[in-house]
Amino acid sequence: MNVKVLSKKEILEKVKDERQKCIVYTRVMGYHRPVESFNIGKKAEHRERKQFKEC
Repeated sequence: MNVKVLSKKEILEKVKDERQKCIVYTRVMGYHRPVESFNIGKKAEHRERKQFKEC
């Protein structure tokens, strides 16, 4: 059996038409905002945040 293993880039190119943008929201000062609307500094701060889970 000859099975071709596709790279990540090849897989993404193959399903490009089926993909859709994912909008990430975060809570800021009591309301929710999309992260894509943040300025450069706020986006960097968001990437550095630690995730935690309440018990």
